[in-house]
Amino acid sequence: MVEQPAGDAEPAGAAAGAAEALDRPLPEGVRRRVVALVSDAFGSLTVAELPPQLRQYARFTPTRRAKFAGNAMAAALDGDPVFRRRVAERLAKGQPELAGALEAGAPPGAADPVDVAAAAYVLRPAGWVKLVAAAGEEVERADAERAEEEGRRELERLRAELAEARGQVRSETDRLRAELEAARKESDSLARKLRSAQADVKRGEAALRRSASEIESVRAQAAAQVSAAESETRRLKARLGEAEAAVEAGRRAAREGRSVEDMRLRLLLDTVLDAAQGLRRELALPPAGMHPADTVDAVEPGRMSPKDIAARALSETDPALLDQLLELPQAHLVVDGYNVTKTGYPTMPLEKQRLRLLGGLSGLAARTGAEVTCVFDGAELAAPVLLAPPRGVRVLFSKPGVTADELIRQLVRAEPPGRPVVVASTDREVADGVAKAGARPVASLLLLKRLSRLS
Repeated sequence: MVEQPAGDAEPAGAAAGAAEALDRPLPEGVRRRVVALVSDAFGSLTVAELPPQLRQYARFTPTRRAKFAGNAMAAALDGDPVFRRRVAERLAKGQPELAGALEAGAPPGAADPVDVAAAAYVLRPAGWVKLVAAAGEEVERADAERAEEEGRRELERLRAELAEARGQVRSETDRLRAELEAARKESDSLARKLRSAQADVKRGEAALRRSASEIESVRAQAAAQVSAAESETRRLKARLGEAEAAVEAGRRAAREGRSVEDMRLRLLLDTVLDAAQGLRRELALPPAGMHPADTVDAVEPGRMSPKDIAARALSETDPALLDQLLELPQAHLVVDGYNVTKTGYPTMPLEKQRLRLLGGLSGLAARTGAEVTCVFDGAELAAPVLLAPPRGVRVLFSKPGVTADELIRQLVRAEPPGRPVVVASTDREVADGVAKAGARPVASLLLLKRLSRLS
């Protein structure tokens, strides 16, 4: 027979206690306290002193160890006497008074029954099963008393709530009865008011029909006023576009420095020089310098302007009038393209109208030597026009949102004061606008007659 080592031999009391056994599972409270005792004892045990199944939890904290290894520690404590004895030794050292009292068979009466049962389960003194069973019964009795007390308090609370609810129901019933009576009286009053309101509605419907007819009349007048306002708005927008274009031209001129002004002055100077040379040829003046007669104060012949020619006794439809205007030095003819073509040959397609007009203007420019610019409205174009301008004729299309009339007025304003500018257009608004800017307007029919003489 192999002897047990002296260090692992259990005391006689422990051996006697080990012979006892529980006939039912530990109460849950006692089991949790036993697991806590075992978890606390881990810190004073080496890994070698632990059962193999518990060594993996050696580095856990007591709380984490009790949470994850509770079942394993309870099983090891119940099935491994050596491990139980080591835990019992740590418990006896930590709580010597409780351990001594249990060994003596007289547990302290003031101690928590759960602590007593847990310590008895670990130490296993004689009669430990009775201690554990007594602790379980005590815990169950305490739980029952606590549950009974809580049930009694809950019953009292429910009775109070029921009494309060009954009182509220009675008061609510009285209130609802009063409200019902008031609602009945209000219903009678509302019925009378409804009958009165129905009569008012009938009168209102009649008045509404009269108002509808008046509103329709006012709406028609408002529509007429809105139409007039829209027309005025379009006119003002056109004027605003002209003003913006003028401002933009001024800004461009400011950015370009004096280059534009130099060009305008140079063009005006060429105009004056050509007029002076023409006047000198017409008067057959000798190339002499200053003469004494030059100091005599007298009226000298000046160069002719579009206004001087307009004062001559020529009809507004006489082609000779256009010839005289274009014979002026540095004359510039601006043509309202579609206004002329739709006056002369409106049945032709737009492309053929343009080609016919530009061919005639090319011959007129070659014959007179005047600068010729033909302006077309770009709003009527479905796509960009692939057109080679004829010799001597500048062809311009207005940009989107800009009419040909606005472009013509911009061209006239771009000319320096004093240069002869002739605008061919039957549009009254165009004629008035360019006349205010210093140009000479002529009718489209006059240009058509002049062009017919070229063919």
